[in-house]
Amino acid sequence: MAPTTTVHPGACPLDCPDTCAWQLTVTDGRAVALRGDPGHPFTRGALCGKVNRYLDAVNGPDRLTTPLLRVGPKGVGPVSYRPASWDEAVARVADGLRAGIDRHGPESVLPYYFAGTMGLVQGWTMGPRLFAHLGASRLRTTICTAAARAALASIYGRSVGFEPESVVEAKLIVLWGANLLSTNLHHWPFVAEARRRGAYVVTVDPLRTDTAARSDEHVAPLPGTDAALALGLMRHIRDLGAADTEWLAAHTTGWDRLQARLDEWPLDRAAAVCGLDVDVLRRLGERIATTRPTAIRVGLGLQRHAGAGQAVRAIAAIPLVTGDFRHPGGGVLVTTSGHHRIDTDRVARPADMPAPPARSINMSRLAAALTGEADPPVTSLVVFDANPAATVPDQNRLRQGLGCADLFTVVLEQRWTDTCDWADVVLPATMQPEHLDLHTSYGHHYATLNLPATVAPGQALPNTEIFRRIAAALGLEHPRLRDSDTDLARQLLDGSGVSYEELAEATYARATGVEVGTAPYAKGDFPTRDGRARLYDPQLTAQGVDPLVGYTPPAEAGDTELARRFPLALISPAGRYLMNSTFASQPWHLERTGPPRIHLHPDDAAARGLADGDTARVHNDRGEFLATVAVDDATRPGLAFTYKAYWARLSPGGSTVNAVTAVRDTDLGGGPTFHDTRVEVRAAPAQPA
Repeated sequence: MAPTTTVHPGACPLDCPDTCAWQLTVTDGRAVALRGDPGHPFTRGALCGKVNRYLDAVNGPDRLTTPLLRVGPKGVGPVSYRPASWDEAVARVADGLRAGIDRHGPESVLPYYFAGTMGLVQGWTMGPRLFAHLGASRLRTTICTAAARAALASIYGRSVGFEPESVVEAKLIVLWGANLLSTNLHHWPFVAEARRRGAYVVTVDPLRTDTAARSDEHVAPLPGTDAALALGLMRHIRDLGAADTEWLAAHTTGWDRLQARLDEWPLDRAAAVCGLDVDVLRRLGERIATTRPTAIRVGLGLQRHAGAGQAVRAIAAIPLVTGDFRHPGGGVLVTTSGHHRIDTDRVARPADMPAPPARSINMSRLAAALTGEADPPVTSLVVFDANPAATVPDQNRLRQGLGCADLFTVVLEQRWTDTCDWADVVLPATMQPEHLDLHTSYGHHYATLNLPATVAPGQALPNTEIFRRIAAALGLEHPRLRDSDTDLARQLLDGSGVSYEELAEATYARATGVEVGTAPYAKGDFPTRDGRARLYDPQLTAQGVDPLVGYTPPAEAGDTELARRFPLALISPAGRYLMNSTFASQPWHLERTGPPRIHLHPDDAAARGLADGDTARVHNDRGEFLATVAVDDATRPGLAFTYKAYWARLSPGGSTVNAVTAVRDTDLGGGPTFHDTRVEVRAAPAQPA
């Protein structure tokens, strides 16, 4: 019999602003090929280097296919586990959760989840719904965009900005902390089109990234000094007489106050703080002052330092001063999330379902929460769509917490991760071709429906079904805990302007009400109470934050006393082939990424007697990790970098960069400060492969 081949539309589930629509080819029930949907206005037929080999993971021999129960010590891997039936495993989960609740109440249970899938059905509804109804601690999902979200809410009302496809209309594009070619690949063709039309492209980044190398100009400030750069540029723009005072008066509050602050930021001061030549700031300021429209695309990496909220506020203020929101393609964009009209919280905590008040725990502070910060203590941890053992700051303290004998840990996973090593129960979860999900995007304006196209291997189940079974085992009988995946998708789409039937037929649809080629804030109408953007936000005073746009220096990167012991500032950006920790066990991805490397400027390498290929120990007071030295003039003296997302269990020495990062909050939003770290680098004995 000839094989049966079908093609199924769907969506990439991974944590990326591009949220690609894809086409999956299935032969006799097996996914055999994957490509970007050529008809999708943003995907345009292409997938990134990470996702081109996504089916290696779907069909990989390391997929988890049966529930597993721990029978040996924590922290040593699969040898400590035995297979179990779903009934036995779910009963064990229910017993473990009840035991903690009986001792310390429901707030002792902590669900821990994030963007292992961006799908709203599998990731952000049924699991949070179950734990909200149970009265468990609420998770503050801060680890990625918290500082930016808080900053944008302060200045614009929520996370809004220019329409990303309209950047083709811009005459000047500033990619600020945004390495599009690695982390937002599908926006680059729109930037390239603007360039063909005559636009000038500037990348602002401490590193000479692939994107910086392909731009017309690269500006490399010291890490954590972005707000100082923005203030200096605004001062120069104003002094050139280029502030759009008419637009400012009509659509903003606080311009008079900001002018007084700009008086404190002449170009020479800003340049000194940023570690730049003053002429670099002068030229960029003049270019912004004289070019309409200017589009500023802000990446997420620059918000991972102590002053991140003020940095995003300051950058977001620039197009208010220049009036760039008047024009299609002008303004600033961090994420498009605030444009989507889908209220996930409403579905996660429906009005007709009891959800007792509960404390919140910051996910970025998990190491602290598991080692004494939380009262009552966290006695049960349920991890899904996340791998905190690889991604959370202060890795050594986190391991201490995960290894506590009194902590009961459940992990829903697709393959064995670092976090599984510490679990009491591991439950096999499906991957994107095997379940229904619904996606919006934080990089464009389309919603996408993903329908199951293949059968999951072994006994793997969707997250939603696993949580339905856990709810039943706990004796929770509310009918909302039995809603199907289709029910959840319909609830999410209610009021969005897009119907489930429309998406089931077309797969994707524009879902924000903002059209391509428009300037949504040309006449103000920001989503604030009075429609005005806020350069001064008095509500921040209660949070201990300066209500006026300003500069908060980094905590460690700018600490001169700490620099005497740990003279290198360290940042850990995303690489081209790893997506957070998702692909860090896949042979194809690891082959292209290579081993963990510490990139040093030639001057810093020479001062330490290090050469390309040496093994180095990167350390500070919190811990250390081993890495191969890469002598690299893509960085500047005093600044080292290493790519994030490696797994400790697959890394030399059993640690990663998060062994040296701190549990510390950003000034706004409670985000982590991965890029606000000081270290020293010294030679170490070579490690076996």
